[in-house]
Amino acid sequence: MALFSTQALNPGVRRREVLGWAMYDFANSGYTTVVLTAVFAAYFVGAVAGGADWATFAWTAALSASHAIVMFTIPAMGAWADRHAAKKRLLAFTTVGCVLATAALALVGPGAVALGVLLIVVSNVFFAWGESLSAAFLPELARPETMGRVSGWGWSLGYVGGMLALGLSLAYVLWAQAQGQTAAQFVPVTMLITAVVFALASLATFSLLRERAQPNAQAHGGWRESLRRLRATARQASHYRDFMWLLACAAAYQGGVAVAIALAAIYAEQVIGFVQQETMVLIFVLNIAAMLGALAFGYWQDRLGHKRALAVTLLGWVATCVIAALTTTKGGFWYAAAIAGVCMGSSQSAGRAMAGMLAPPAQLAEFFGLWTFATRVASIVGPLSYGAITWATGGNQRLAIGFTALMFVAGLALLAPVNMERGRRAALAAPAG
Repeated sequence: MALFSTQALNPGVRRREVLGWAMYDFANSGYTTVVLTAVFAAYFVGAVAGGADWATFAWTAALSASHAIVMFTIPAMGAWADRHAAKKRLLAFTTVGCVLATAALALVGPGAVALGVLLIVVSNVFFAWGESLSAAFLPELARPETMGRVSGWGWSLGYVGGMLALGLSLAYVLWAQAQGQTAAQFVPVTMLITAVVFALASLATFSLLRERAQPNAQAHGGWRESLRRLRATARQASHYRDFMWLLACAAAYQGGVAVAIALAAIYAEQVIGFVQQETMVLIFVLNIAAMLGALAFGYWQDRLGHKRALAVTLLGWVATCVIAALTTTKGGFWYAAAIAGVCMGSSQSAGRAMAGMLAPPAQLAEFFGLWTFATRVASIVGPLSYGAITWATGGNQRLAIGFTALMFVAGLALLAPVNMERGRRAALAAPAG
């Protein structure tokens, strides 16, 4: 709790509220770590789909479908939450949905491709909705000049949660393998472990985090009115040009981050030759690096500047992709994973903090909905391009990871026009309602 200095928080915000907010990152990180990255992704390709040539493309297509759903629904959800002060209520709904769908993944066995695709789509939609709603609380809690470090607290604690879920899953996998069990027997149990950790840890969020927004007494029209406001926000985009440049930047580099999350385990096992328990240890260590990166960069970016900090991490991502594409040894891939871990936490933290700085205070959930819209575009283009290149080249994942480096280069180019001071002034000058 000593990390949560009240000097970094807005007036009236208590440290326990920030802890409650950060605990949501702790709670939901097990889903991305165990389901999307370390365990279920490789299990789907190798066991559920039987290692078919189209298996990686099927996995990326399922993720892309979920991101498309989120992309077209979250902005309206954010607008509705702003008008009705309902971020916390919607967050509870999305949490229950993701927990139940994650637990249902335990039903997916070899050959059950359609069921696996359906449950991945459903669980990832609920996860992404919750992630966006949680991020919208950040500007209510942190002062503008310390938003980076508070965002970093959340991301770093999130990686601790991811390591907890993965560590419990790894312990079970090692025990199950010692008993002679196959992946079809022990992977379903790891899905249940992940769902339970998510459910229990999220209770801290709903106990400690307050809904500080006030409902608009003139609110009417429900989702239709929210969509109308969203269209109005799009028409006013020229007033928030730095926020829009940041969205374009995120749409580029987050595609590469999505590749790392969705395909790291698949690449490690099918290209480098890792076995499942080695992959889980690799992802566990990657999470340690990501936790330290998110925490350290959270402080560093407040001093160095959010834009410069993000640029440094994007350069690190380019180096990661190049090393991964060229290395032929497990040791070389460990170097790439270590750099990726540091960049993972720091780039996510920096991007979220920048969005919070540039979003108008009266439209936080709506603008974070736009932020999620941009990142979901990236999450469609990135993994789907990777899967398509792999399928088209007969399984050449080295070429696919090399293409991913170009996404981070594009992110650097689109980051250049962003002016944080100008963007913050535009956000603060926005009308209150």
